[in-house]
This record gives sequence, structure tokens and C-alpha cells, in this order.
Amino acid sequence: MNTHAPGTGTLAEQILRGVGGPKNIESLTHCATRLRFQLHDGSKADKAALDSLKGVMGTVPQSGDRFQIVIGGAVAGVYADIMALPAMKAGGTSRPRTDAEVKAAARARSRGRYAWLDNFFEYLSDSFRPLMGVLLGASLLIAATSVLEAFGYIDTRAADKSATWVFVDAMWRSVMFFLPLMVAYNAARKLRIDPWLGATVMAAVMTPNYLSMLGSASKVPGVSCVTNETLGAEQCTAKVFGLTMQLNDYGGQVFVPLVMVAVLALLYKGLQRVFPDNIQLVFVPFFSMLIMIPVTAFLIGPIGIWAGNGLGSGLAWLNGNAPIVFAIIIPLLYPFLVPLGLHWPLNALMLQNISTIGYDFIQGPMGAWNFACFGATAGVLLLSIRHREKEMRQTALGALAAGLLGGVSEPSLYGIHLRFKRIYPRMLVGCLVGGLIVGALGGVDAKVFAFTSVLTIPVFSPMGIYGIAVAAAFFTAMALVYFSDYLTPEQRAEVNAERDAAEAAARGGTAAAEHEPATTGVTAGDREPVAAGAATDDRVLAAVGATTAGASSGTGAGARSAGGSGAGAALELLAPVTGRAMSLDEVTDPVFASRALGEGVGIEPSDGRVVSPVGGELITVADTGHAFGIRTPGGVEVLVHIGIDTVRMAGKGFDVRVEAGRKVSAGDLLVEVDLDAVRAAKHPAVTLLTVTNTADLASVEPLAGRDVTAGTPVVTVRR
Repeated sequence: MNTHAPGTGTLAEQILRGVGGPKNIESLTHCATRLRFQLHDGSKADKAALDSLKGVMGTVPQSGDRFQIVIGGAVAGVYADIMALPAMKAGGTSRPRTDAEVKAAARARSRGRYAWLDNFFEYLSDSFRPLMGVLLGASLLIAATSVLEAFGYIDTRAADKSATWVFVDAMWRSVMFFLPLMVAYNAARKLRIDPWLGATVMAAVMTPNYLSMLGSASKVPGVSCVTNETLGAEQCTAKVFGLTMQLNDYGGQVFVPLVMVAVLALLYKGLQRVFPDNIQLVFVPFFSMLIMIPVTAFLIGPIGIWAGNGLGSGLAWLNGNAPIVFAIIIPLLYPFLVPLGLHWPLNALMLQNISTIGYDFIQGPMGAWNFACFGATAGVLLLSIRHREKEMRQTALGALAAGLLGGVSEPSLYGIHLRFKRIYPRMLVGCLVGGLIVGALGGVDAKVFAFTSVLTIPVFSPMGIYGIAVAAAFFTAMALVYFSDYLTPEQRAEVNAERDAAEAAARGGTAAAEHEPATTGVTAGDREPVAAGAATDDRVLAAVGATTAGASSGTGAGARSAGGSGAGAALELLAPVTGRAMSLDEVTDPVFASRALGEGVGIEPSDGRVVSPVGGELITVADTGHAFGIRTPGGVEVLVHIGIDTVRMAGKGFDVRVEAGRKVSAGDLLVEVDLDAVRAAKHPAVTLLTVTNTADLASVEPLAGRDVTAGTPVVTVRR
């Protein structure tokens, strides 16, 4: 008997005792409805006592000492209460990881082939993601002023602007100018060092004291300035400690803080190893500032500026010698320059072109990049509407408005594109298409400097060529993102499962959101996957079940037989494989046995040919070939799952004959399975056939306890 059985105390305290106490917890996280424990010894969990607790809807023991407790919509609060208990901060073999840490570790297990590339994109994304609110706010302010300027109400570049419009400028420039400080803070947090230290180092080269040295009008002794003929910009240096320091305006730069913080993190953690704990608070920040501020001012900052200036000079040469190549390279290069802030010197080059030769040749092809970027965002917006993703819909809508009206790409980049690696390749195709059109049709020029938005299309000449190019870039990127998704099929299934569970929790766990009979006591949350990326079979089960549910536009509306329609019409599901049919109660997997994935049957196969049990559309085909989701024309959602934990075989022994999106008829071959290989891998070979939207139907009647051949009716579905 469990010596830590629940008794008196808060729900959090009783749950902690029920799972064997803090020393038995390896990790704890939660999803939309359930607490997910990884225990050292699963046998110490007192299932009966936990099931009896008020506030606990049920428990689900799993293999590998995993234990789930179904709470419902209040799960986040219960999780927070447990993590706040003093017992969770002391004792045990290790302190339980936070929810974010556990999920991050799970994501890390599912990364791509090149870990350094994943780390790089994650570093960029996490450095900018917290800034999305203020970036969107500033971008919409820019968009509003751009609209007024397009209709001739104001001139944002006039030397005699009124105090009103100077103040309006300050409202959005507060974000754009101080962006390096914000990025440095977030980047330092990402690398687990003092974030205020990162911001402080960056602030040293943005103070009024430092800025007072900039410009030929500076009265600070030791400052000298020259003009860069190519960029038409003034470059100043100062003698500091007898050394020459290049002076720069770092407002809006992001490359410099990103590099600086990466170097600072190495120094900071090295100093932590040098100084004892009791004096680190004083000496680690002190030496970090003493070293990194000069390194940033003398080395890292100028390198970032040199990189941008060199790029500007090189592009000017390229346009003069190979203009067609230039028109193609610009939109392909910008997606990599903008996230790092290396595009700012090109803005200076654009202004220089306008003042010296009367027009600029960069903004035209650059427009192809901007509109490809906005098109990719539009594709994400359409997908978020289709899949009912409220947060992404809001982000994409704001970013798209800022882009199309204000010509500002940062909200799209930092809020969406850098978070999802699948977007960039598709966006680049749009950039290429737009650049090709500009280059092939003779180029596009602009006589004024303008943000490349819908409102500024008349600025470009020839306007028709520019309009065709940016439209092609926009719709190419939008179509590619929309039709191929910015998530992998597995990620999409996982996100949809979490969405369904969240919606069910918001509705109070109503039957309409559940995919099992109400008598089982398991909510729609049980279709959610384990932490993202976990290579477990129930993750794939949840993904397949959720995909069929999420993809259906009329879930449960109209399950009909081939010869009838209307209420009460029956649909027969056929055995997908030859063998012995059994009740789900006999299946060893607790997820299927609990009907969490709906009512149905299990079949112990004698033949490896698995066929479709019904006609419909293949909504999901697992990469490993062990699971298939089918939706009938009448809205019945069927799952065929071969074996238990066979996802671990990674497709070995599974010869898949179909692909997702294909229409199938009853009896069509889905996969040929090497049953000997499955059993040799010590996995049960039982094939499961379930109706994942059972709760939406009048009845799902399994016919078990007999030998069947593939094509024999084994489940009757009625509305």
C-alpha cells in the first residue's frame, strides 16, 4: 500500500502524496487538461486514492513510470500550486523541472539534423518573440503615418515638421531606436545570464554621452569625421585610451547585441567559475562590464557596421555591372539581412542614390522580398483561421496590417517566420519569383525613399512592372505556405489536439468536444500528445485522432450507409485485417482500453495485409506506417492502428502503400506489415480499429469475440 496516500490538505498536497511524494517525481509538466508525471517508481502512485480526490477527474497510468492525472480546465492552477509547495523545492533525487524546461527538453529530442542551425534560429526567435507586442504597436503607428503621408496630409521627412509630428515620431521610434537594448535583454535571458547586464553593456554605446561624440559638429576633443563617398554617410572616430574607436549610431541595430550577448555569456559563465558564490553578485557584473563594454565599442559594434557598409558597397558595384543578377540577389539576400539588422546601411545607400543620381535602384527589387514576406504571413493567417488558432491569427493579422500598410517586415519575421523553419524556404521562392520579374523586365526605380507597402506602389517606376512583381511574390509565398503548412504534419496534429482540448476545457468538457463515451470519464484532453516531440506511441495516437477530428468541417454530421441517409442510418466498418476480433477491454494499451480514442475493436492479426475499413479520405498517414486516420463523407472519423508502441520501430517492417489526402475505398490496401518483425521487436501486433468521434454518434457497436477475415463487418455506427 502506498505510504504517501492522500489524506488531508490542499488538492496539490494530496496529489503530491498520492504519486509517492517529491522524491518519487523525476519531472512534472501539464497540458490543457492533465498533469503529466514522470515518476522514478510508477508503482508508488496510489491510483485509487487519487481517483477519489475531489477535483481529480481520473488517472491514467502509462508505461515507463509515466502517470497522468486528469484535472480539466483548472490544471494550470493545480500545477502551479504543486510547484509552489515547499516540498517540491527540497528533497528528492533532483528538483522537478519546470513546465517550460520539460517541454524544451522534449522539443530538443525532435530537432533537425543540424543542431547548431536549430540553436541559431531558436536564439533569434527567443530574442525577439517577447517584443512582438511593442513591435506591432510601433509598426501600426508607422502604418498610420504612412497612410496620411500617401494622401499628402503630412511629410514625415520635412525639416520643419511641427512638434506634434515630432512627438508622433518619438512614439514609434522609442521601440525602433532602443530595440538593441530590448534584444540584448532577451538574448541574455535566453542564454541564462543576467539580462540586465546584457542591456547595460549595450546601453553604454547608446547613452547621450556616447552619442555626443557623433558628427563633425561634436565638441568632444579627439573626435574626427570623414564622409563615406559610396554611402554618403559620415563616419567618425575618437581617441579613447590612446586607441582609435569607430563611433556609430547603434539605434535599431540587432546584429551587434546578438553577437555581444553571445560573447558576454561565455565571459559571464567563466567568471562564475572563477569567483566564489558569496562574491559573484559584485565581481561577476563588474568584470563583465569592464571587459565587454570596451570589446563592444571597439570590436563587436564596428564589425557589425563594417559588415553592413561592405554589403552596401558591394551591391552598388553589382548593380552597375550586372543589374539583372542584382535584381534577383537583393530579394534573396534581404530575408537574412533584416533579422540581423544588417540592412540599415542599405537604407543609407538608397538615400544617397536619390540625392546624387536622382533615383534609387535597390527599393524596387527589395519590394519583392517585402511582399513575399507579407505573402507568407497571409498564408499563416489563412491557416490560423482554418485551424482556429486564435493567438496566431491575432499575431498574423497585426503583422500583415503592419506590412501591407506600413511596409514593416519585422513583426512578420520576429513574430512568425523565425519561429517556424518551414516558412523561410517557401518565402524565398516568392522572393525569387518577384526578383526574376523585376530583372527580366528591365528593373524598377524609385525617386523617393519609401516603405514598400501597398500604399507606396505608385512611387515606383514602371509602376506596372513593380505591381506585377510584388503581386507574384506575395501570392507565390502565400500559396506555398498555405498549401504545405508552416508546421510538419506531426506538429499540426499536435497543435490541433491541444486546441481541441483547450476548447473542450473552455466549454467545461462537454461531450461535443470529447472523442469517447461519457461513461469512460476521459475527456478530450486524453487525445493530446505527450510533450512536443516525445517519441511515444500515444503521442502518435493522439496526433492521428486529433487530425481526423480537427480536419473535419462537419464532425459527426452525416454518418450514412452506402444506401441510405438521414438520422439512424447505419455504417458498417470492415475488418482491416484477418485475425481474431476482440473487445477493447482485452487490449493491453490503457489508452485504447479506456476508449480515450473511441469505441471499436482490436484484431490479433494472422495476415500482414492491412486494408481500409471504410471509404473516405486519408486525413493522416503516420510516417512510420503504423497508424492511419480516415474520414468518411458522412463525417465518421476512423483510426486504424497497427500494434502497440510500434512507433518505436521507426517504420521498419511497414511497407506503406498510400499517402495522406488520398481518397480510398473499403478494401484498398493501406500497408503491408512484417508481423514477425513486429513480434521480434517485442511489440503486441494487435490492430486497433476505433471511431474517434464516438461521442458525436448515437451508437458505435463493436462485434468482437470471433474470427474475421479482412472485409468482414466488425463495427456498426449509427447516428
